[in-house]
Amino acid sequence: MLPTFVAHPKIALVAATDPRHEAVESFSREFEAKGYDTIEELCADPSVQAVYVASPHQYHVAHVKIAAAYGKHVLVEKPMALSTDDCLEMISAAKAASIHLLVGHSHSYDLPYLKTRELISSGSFGSVRMINAINFTDFLYRPRRPEELDTLHGGGVVFSQAAHQIDIVRLLATSPARCVRAVTGIWDPKRPTEGAYNAQVLFSDASFASLTYSGYAHFDSDEFNGWRGELGQRRDPDVYGQARRALKEARSPEDETNMKNRRAYGTVGREEFSLSSDISHNHFGLFIVSCERADLRPMPNGIFVYGDDERWFEEIPEPRVPRAEVVDELYEAVVNGRVPLHSGQWGLATLEICLAILESAKSNGEISLSYSG
Repeated sequence: MLPTFVAHPKIALVAATDPRHEAVESFSREFEAKGYDTIEELCADPSVQAVYVASPHQYHVAHVKIAAAYGKHVLVEKPMALSTDDCLEMISAAKAASIHLLVGHSHSYDLPYLKTRELISSGSFGSVRMINAINFTDFLYRPRRPEELDTLHGGGVVFSQAAHQIDIVRLLATSPARCVRAVTGIWDPKRPTEGAYNAQVLFSDASFASLTYSGYAHFDSDEFNGWRGELGQRRDPDVYGQARRALKEARSPEDETNMKNRRAYGTVGREEFSLSSDISHNHFGLFIVSCERADLRPMPNGIFVYGDDERWFEEIPEPRVPRAEVVDELYEAVVNGRVPLHSGQWGLATLEICLAILESAKSNGEISLSYSG
């Protein structure tokens, strides 16, 4: 999110905290802003209107509750938390403090999916009947901290990646999700957490969705998006196996953690997070939405419409600021009081489906949902 916050005209970075002192020092220097030792000190700063919580998953509930206690609006990273009880605590704290709680960035903020939702809502193509979502990446072989490879601590692709896919499917569906049946894959004993899943989601209007994800670094579904990466950057299809090769340098979990830290803000400066001017909208793999009278396929630069008698492309403007839609929704909530789409209740419903995927895979059964309405 750093390139977005830096470039967006409605955001000013005024303060930050991080357990890594070098990150706080870099932030203070590069942005001429305040650096704090604790989140309590940060939230006590009267110049702070909203807090972006980008801590590891297991700390979200505590950090959101602290921000709410100080009356700060919150944008918390997905997944919202690791249990529905924690989500309900966060929602309750936000309500008691009369602050807005938003969950994201997830890719359901991305303009191609928002425009696809608009096309569906127009009614021109009839009701949604089926959604297929497919994403193949190298997620599991990027440098990870130990807890990111431990499902009990929020590791694996279900918590970190399914939240994106579920959010998009829920955005494009026209009714609440009713139940889930899923299987997961743990195929590398050196990475002992879920690296793949397939989930079938049934909605209350009898429409359904199939969600497939693999983070095992073989096939790359950016091929379906004109070799544009998840962040809209141009990809070179001839560069293959880079993540696995780099990971071989790590001889221990400590080495891998250090590899991850070397890529983090504080170790490197803000310039390392700058994106090229040759950028498209973010995406999350291949999506095909089957309506009664057309299939819709969102792409990084528009939406293909496959109608009864013709096919055409609905072009969308290039992004001036990557992920600007996240800040736009936050700004509208904080400044204009508009109820956000990606609210705490939204994040709760998505987290419930993530948990249902894990539970279904374990029990080999169908899991009913309670919070998707």
